Amino acid sequence: MTLFSNPTDPHSHRTRLVLAEKGINVDVIDVHGADLPEDLMDLNPYNTVPTLVDRDLVLYDSRVIMEYLDERFPHPPLMPVDPVTRAQFRLALYRIEKDWYGTAEEIASGEKRAANKARKILRESILSSAELFAAKPFFLSDEFSLVDCSIAPILWRLPHFDVDLPPAQGKPVIEYAHRVFSRPSFQASLTELEQEMRA
Repeated sequence: MTLFSNPTDPHSHRTRLVLAEKGINVDVIDVHGADLPEDLMDLNPYNTVPTLVDRDLVLYDSRVIMEYLDERFPHPPLMPVDPVTRAQFRLALYRIEKDWYGTAEEIASGEKRAANKARKILRESILSSAELFAAKPFFLSDEFSLVDCSIAPILWRLPHFDVDLPPAQGKPVIEYAHRVFSRPSFQASLTELEQEMRA
């Protein structure tokens, strides 16, 4: 199994986190910026990362890759079995991707005015979810899930994005982040460049 991954991209990071949580051995090929390996250009018509190659199967959307890994390697399960709860988790994944990942991309774009606006939006969106972070040890759950695998890379990047959470209002989010960041799988998922984001 091979993963083409960008060492600073949150989409790649969440995929690496699922792999680490499952204890799956994979060859990771770092892809930086526009300098794409020929193999990747042959495999993925969109030339994007992450891209997972598992024998004859090629997957190139992080949410599809994450769900595939969870079904292919069922232990530990990262999605609930119950169809209603599973649908709620999928909706949470969709919202996190739309609201947080899209905003994170705007911050990283380098366009100052758009980035400043995106910082404010991301901060307010995270703080508006503080009650959900306080309700259970993990997001919407007593168990670590694919939703946590998607939230953690964004929270890890907050200092890098110059997004600060006020200690009182952000306390549930900060405590949640500490719980997730201290997991061995999270530590194993970090690249050197990601570690430097909080150095």
